[in-house]
Amino acid sequence: MKMKIKGSGLTDGSSGEHNNWERNMLEKLLFEVYREQRRNRIWRWFRRLFWLLIIIIAFTSLNSTKPSGAHTAVIDLNGVISSDDNQADLLRKSLKEAYKNSDVKGIIIRANSPGGSPVISSIAYEEIRHLKAKHPRIPLYVVTEDMCASGCYYIASAADKIYADPSSLVGSIGVIGSSFDFTGLIDKLGIKRRVKIAGSNKDMGDPFVPETPEQAEIWQQMLSSIHKQFIQAVQQGRGKRLKIADNPDIFSGRAYTGEEAKAVGLIDDFGNIYTVARDVIGAPELVDYTAETGWGKRLGKSIGSTLQQNIQGIASKPW
Repeated sequence: MKMKIKGSGLTDGSSGEHNNWERNMLEKLLFEVYREQRRNRIWRWFRRLFWLLIIIIAFTSLNSTKPSGAHTAVIDLNGVISSDDNQADLLRKSLKEAYKNSDVKGIIIRANSPGGSPVISSIAYEEIRHLKAKHPRIPLYVVTEDMCASGCYYIASAADKIYADPSSLVGSIGVIGSSFDFTGLIDKLGIKRRVKIAGSNKDMGDPFVPETPEQAEIWQQMLSSIHKQFIQAVQQGRGKRLKIADNPDIFSGRAYTGEEAKAVGLIDDFGNIYTVARDVIGAPELVDYTAETGWGKRLGKSIGSTLQQNIQGIASKPW
């Protein structure tokens, strides 16, 4: 008797179980991947909502939070005065914000600048005088730190009073224009300059073109005209406090130390933002009203202030 074992039935059964096991594992694996992707999407949206909430809180705080109680407004005037930073516009915005708050008892412009653009300085000077006239009861002082020279002093002369440290550098009431003359160098190198102009003075100031006596006179006239405007503004702002008769070089462009500046009338007294706020204005609490140049800085400043207030609130709670 011959016996045969049919392998087809056994093979089919074990193969089906194996396929079911693979299918179940694949389903579980795909389900886990789906769950993981879903968790990631949820956390991603949660993070986005969290940062959106932070931004909303920051901007709300920026627009609605105002200092309360009597205080002195401080506005910074820093760096080279130029159209890039447009200190005139920043000062105007800062001053308008300070004047809006009835708790502001006085304003200090904290100056630390070597000067710069006469145009921006002139605009800032006129805006300060304009806003002062609208708010005569709020005193406005300039306090010099390291330096308030040239265009910075142009602006400062619009204030009610100017204070400085004895070692500060103040003044430099003058105008400068500079260039180079490379004509001798290009002659030695055998270089020929090709420039076409319409108007005999269109190339005035070109360092590769010789300057004529007429052009030198034009430059001097322009500088003298700007200098005259500078002097008139300082005289208008400082008035009889300037001791011009005894100090003929006061408008020569030289800088003075704070100690020298007080002697010639360029400043009113010695002081810093703390002594002026405490002893002159009578409101020792200082609040920064300096307008920021970009929304990113404003946002960062606002977030920092909000977080600090929250941390202080938590720390003050009894546990």
